[in-house]
Amino acid sequence: MASVEWRKIPTVLYPQEILDKAFGKASIQADLVEDPDKYHRVRKQMDRMVQSASDVIQNVLTKYVDRWPSLNTLSEFDRALVDAAVGCDPYRKNLASLQWASEQSRKIAIDTQNKILRLRDIDGFHKARRHAYGRISSIIDQISPQILWLGEARNILRKLPSIDSNEPCIVVAGSPNVGKSALINSLSSGNTQVASYPFTTKQLHLGHFEHRRRIYQMVDTPGLLDRPMLERNNIELQAIAALEHLGDILIFLLDKSQNNTTPISEQENLLSEIQSLISEKPILVISSKSDLLTTDIEEGEIRISSLENHGISELRDRIIDIISIDEINDPLILPENWPRKRNIDFSERI
Repeated sequence: MASVEWRKIPTVLYPQEILDKAFGKASIQADLVEDPDKYHRVRKQMDRMVQSASDVIQNVLTKYVDRWPSLNTLSEFDRALVDAAVGCDPYRKNLASLQWASEQSRKIAIDTQNKILRLRDIDGFHKARRHAYGRISSIIDQISPQILWLGEARNILRKLPSIDSNEPCIVVAGSPNVGKSALINSLSSGNTQVASYPFTTKQLHLGHFEHRRRIYQMVDTPGLLDRPMLERNNIELQAIAALEHLGDILIFLLDKSQNNTTPISEQENLLSEIQSLISEKPILVISSKSDLLTTDIEEGEIRISSLENHGISELRDRIIDIISIDEINDPLILPENWPRKRNIDFSERI
């Protein structure tokens, strides 16, 4: 399934801007009518103005409906992201309202044009056009809340990551300020911001690294807190969506240093919750900030330091081995989805 290009969702005009665009285009169309007989010229002008205004309304509204991704075609991960970010039900209902308004505008144009054909005076032509404009304005006013909601939702959705399901994906999770963004920066081409205070990652971020022409995606999730699901905010729910529905492997970071901002007991409780939530994908538990650790390494413990680049290349190799997407059993057959051409613009993928 191809990745969703959230950044390509079109700008949503304000309700009055939609009307101004429709009626402005209609006035231009009226000026293009040529007929020496005033009676026929005015009738044609009013007919064309109503049709033009309706066409603009329909085109604008249907463009929004068509260019916003359909929830039915999204992956479980993307649907979960939409639900956490803006809500799937409002998403569907508000787009459906635009479809309804587009159809109403078409019906108004047809009714008005039929009425104009039956009229026999110039003043009646003008009144029919003004009446149609009033009805169209009323329709747009009726769906103003939905249009404004979509405009706000667009600004949120454009920040969501675009994940390609045909390429391997690593999800990085853990409590706030355990070094997730720093690890992403050390491993990949991603350039997530890092700061030394809790809740530094305000949304999901996507980084990449390449191995044998294969692009490995890394998702940096917002710091999760050790608290019940119902108490979590939308940012945390986005992270849960990534954990439940995305990735070939999960890397869980533990900060055991004395400078940690979340007690190790709470971090371990969160790890237990995630292990119960995710049972079908490998979970690799990593101790971060090894440069600040003074205790001896426990048996089986993996330590890294993104600051000093300690253990990073070994972790990268281990991730590749666990995912083993390019394992070659037959030297004459390339692995599934093997990239034969490399033409990647990383800026379009973050």
